[in-house]
Amino acid sequence: MSKIIVTGGNGQLATCIKKESKSSDHTFIFIDGNTLDIADGHSVNSLFENERPDFCINCAAYTAVDKAESEPDKAALVNVDGARNLAMACREHNVKLFHISTDFVFDGRKKTPYTEEDVPNPLGVYGCTKLAGEKAVIDNLKESIILRTAWLYSAQGTNFLKTMLRLGHEREVLSVVSDQIGTPTYAGDLAKLVIALINKNTVKYGIYHYSNSGSATWYDFALAIFEIANIKCDLVPIKTSEYPTAAKRPGYSVLDKAKIKAAFQIQIPEWKDSLIECLSELKNQ
Repeated sequence: MSKIIVTGGNGQLATCIKKESKSSDHTFIFIDGNTLDIADGHSVNSLFENERPDFCINCAAYTAVDKAESEPDKAALVNVDGARNLAMACREHNVKLFHISTDFVFDGRKKTPYTEEDVPNPLGVYGCTKLAGEKAVIDNLKESIILRTAWLYSAQGTNFLKTMLRLGHEREVLSVVSDQIGTPTYAGDLAKLVIALINKNTVKYGIYHYSNSGSATWYDFALAIFEIANIKCDLVPIKTSEYPTAAKRPGYSVLDKAKIKAAFQIQIPEWKDSLIECLSELKNQ
């Protein structure tokens, strides 16, 4: 049995981990921004000193992609300084770290799935700070697994799925971007993966890509949501240029999962199957 600190305790991934933790023998401590500022190295070290965890799962992140363009320092405090402080505390107290990163470290110019060996080239502040956070972890801690994921959604929090469900009931017609390609990823699947890797107590450290299987555009994702949820709303596919945002998005960010599947002998669900599971969970809430 291990003791595990989970940062970003109120976020959708941590909430999914909390749900999965109920059937686990491990002791989980969920920490949010109100109880710990991970940008404060002294506070982070004190927490580790008091709790003596075996693992830390860093789900804390500044994820407001567009807002980050005008708040680069705020984004860096959490995504870079916070990641560094956690890595240093893990090294000091002999703790293994799982650090969650993103497909936004890539520029999206490829047309085939990104591997862990592809050179990152983020397009905006969010991606830059997440990449710098990865480097801060690697520079300060050998015993870490960095998990890059993409298009995360769940029955909790604010995400594309929840937004589409709301707008689908409010509007008769909805325009959705159809020229960005990635993979919708159910946070519940990622939560299960992290706990499974903790159970394996692996020493296969490094960077790994994890998302659900398959690929889709945001339009495809919205279409599937409406079909499964039986929502009558006309969807109109539009180009990214017709929906300008402060931050540029990668046009293609499908992640290659061959490395993580081979290293840990795992099966990865198809994104539509996981979407059905998540919508069922929402219906039962």
